[in-house]
Amino acid sequence: MDTGVTGAREEILGRIRKAVEGAPEVEIPRDYRTSVPVADPVGLFAERLDDYRAIVHVVPAADVDAKVAELTAGKRMVVPGERAWSREELAAADGVVTGCAIAIAETGTIVLDTRQGERAQTLLPDYHLCLVRAGQIVGGVPDAIARLDPSRPLTWISGPSATSDIELNRVEGVHGPRTLEVIIST
Repeated sequence: MDTGVTGAREEILGRIRKAVEGAPEVEIPRDYRTSVPVADPVGLFAERLDDYRAIVHVVPAADVDAKVAELTAGKRMVVPGERAWSREELAAADGVVTGCAIAIAETGTIVLDTRQGERAQTLLPDYHLCLVRAGQIVGGVPDAIARLDPSRPLTWISGPSATSDIELNRVEGVHGPRTLEVIIST
């Protein structure tokens, strides 16, 4: 670490220590939410995804294969974990098909639990088809955190990739897929 930065850091921390010296101990309440009850997690998750401009299909589990075949017909699709994909292959692909580790109803967020080297496979193609089982949908972020493995690389997705320019014009596809399509199996 740069000694100039270290010196400045120590100076600031020293000032803070001096300012709070002799102050009474304050108990900090730690009553954080650990669960978010949701009456209809599938419905709320689908609604949030729709708010983010994702395309949502809620289908019975028995119809998932047919829906995937319909949506990917004639397309060159990447499937992470299937094999190693070169950047050229990813750039030429029409899209990516993934599952998810967890989905969060309250925020409309999909969490991918990727293996080393797979993250690019989910971010480079312009179209992302994500398969979510109803049992993977939890109420809120605390519920998701409790079920995720913090040692794994995680990608949190809330809708298609989008940002706004300085004039607040929405620009899609800058940091990932421009189109997010989700099949929720019930």
